[in-house]
Amino acid sequence: MSELEGILPVYKPAGFTSHDVVAKVRGILRTKRIGHTGTLDPMVTGVLPLCIGRATRMVEYLQDLPKEYKATLRLGVATDTEDLTGNTIEQVPDVQVSEEDVRTVLERFVGVISQVPPMYSAVKVDGKRLYELAREGKTIERKAREVTIYELELTSFDIDEYTEISFRVLCSKGTYIRTLCVDIGRELGVPSTMAKLERTMSAGIPLSRCLTFEQIKALMKEDRLEEYVIRMDEAISHLPAHYVPEEKKAAATQGQRLSSKIISPQVTTFEPIRLYAPDGQFLGIFKKEDDSGAIAPVKVFLPE
Repeated sequence: MSELEGILPVYKPAGFTSHDVVAKVRGILRTKRIGHTGTLDPMVTGVLPLCIGRATRMVEYLQDLPKEYKATLRLGVATDTEDLTGNTIEQVPDVQVSEEDVRTVLERFVGVISQVPPMYSAVKVDGKRLYELAREGKTIERKAREVTIYELELTSFDIDEYTEISFRVLCSKGTYIRTLCVDIGRELGVPSTMAKLERTMSAGIPLSRCLTFEQIKALMKEDRLEEYVIRMDEAISHLPAHYVPEEKKAAATQGQRLSSKIISPQVTTFEPIRLYAPDGQFLGIFKKEDDSGAIAPVKVFLPE
């Protein structure tokens, strides 16, 4: 089998860190050049796209896309980690919340919201990650940041041993679902914590396209894994596609600036674009310069 290159959509099981998944797949594929597109906590399951080979150079473009999750929050209990892995810091015996209350509150979180990153997170403050400080028993003031909730849908409301709310959320990068769960509980007037989380879409890749470790192993043995690897340019299909004439293809692959007049269709944005040769060969990511208006290379992918 030829050396794999592109995006491998992996289903992350519970109990694995994102780094563990990279190490596991690296061992199966027997290749070193693998990177993931966004950290998931060990208890979280779901979509974890892995970039293989030269696709590792595209991680930033995949991380910028919205993400979708299915989450369950438990009302009546709060923990220091904002999920069930932490120590209980508050608990109430009786939760009086209706489904109508929940629907009303969820509507308030759609749009641009402000979040304070949890202490148990990878955010760096003065060169040190917050979770490192949290493990030392320290709590420091964190700056709030704006994130966007595009969709927030209640999927179930259960009153059994615990009162639990399940929802589907489509959100911008950098959104902490644990914190969202806590903030929803706060709006409802009761302590809350995240009980379960599954990422159902990342980098535009749905859960249905993801492979388990066992499936990856089996496909490797059958020499068929390449069929499931997403091409680099397909993975960034949210960037507009443009074409360069055949006589300027060499200049593009050599990383030279190009006149915007020769690019088809005309480039009207200053955001990154995908650039192709007339035959459809992907040449790389380019961008129109603010000052000169020339089409400049950002990441060139030479033919192999």
